[in-house]
Amino acid sequence: MTSHAPTNASPAAPASQTLSRGIRILEILAQTRGDLSIDDVAHQLDVHRSIAYRLLRTLEDHGLVVRHLSGRVALGPATAALAAGVAPDLQAVARPELTAAADELGMTCFLSVFHRSECITLVSVEPRDAIATMAQRPGTRHPVTVGAPGKVILSLISPAEWPGAVSDGLRAELREVDARGFATSHDEVISSVQSVAVPLAVRDRSPAAVAVVYVAPVRNAEAIAARLTRAAAAIRNALGG
Repeated sequence: MTSHAPTNASPAAPASQTLSRGIRILEILAQTRGDLSIDDVAHQLDVHRSIAYRLLRTLEDHGLVVRHLSGRVALGPATAALAAGVAPDLQAVARPELTAAADELGMTCFLSVFHRSECITLVSVEPRDAIATMAQRPGTRHPVTVGAPGKVILSLISPAEWPGAVSDGLRAELREVDARGFATSHDEVISSVQSVAVPLAVRDRSPAAVAVVYVAPVRNAEAIAARLTRAAAAIRNALGG
């Protein structure tokens, strides 16, 4: 296993509760497939509706949130500029490789990065000619201890850096990942969804994974992993990793 600088320290209590709540609203909206009412936001934040309203108004003033005529809210256009500024070189290099792999495999292909104890989707591309695919939105997150991308990311870091308790079953899976170079998962993050992932290790960057997600009968995981490995190698080489 390749050791990296610790990146999964537990967060301390927020220095600014207001700022923390505002950021949490953006996270909630990013993970929502559609818009939310102010009451929905207040419920998920566990705050009074008036507090949620004031936070949303501030985010709206900065273009980070938009409010529809119905009163429901969604992420605003300014968030696109923020997202584009996250690891722009990695996104620029990864996107064409993910596009080629997605079109060849007929599956949504994405790149996930490790942050603290989570796996976060940075770039996602859906195949152009597929009739129906499983979407994977940028910003989607889940614990690094579940799902194929999480498993290959854990395989890149030392056990001392693993977040929390790792079951004996997962440890056995990680040994398999080390041996064969890829991971698979099904029904772990989302019911009925399957994933195949390969590791992406680039010097001086957080551990990452190149993966596909799909809802379909079992496919040839080895063939999928081989194609993803080529994509990961191209990304790593372009970044001088």
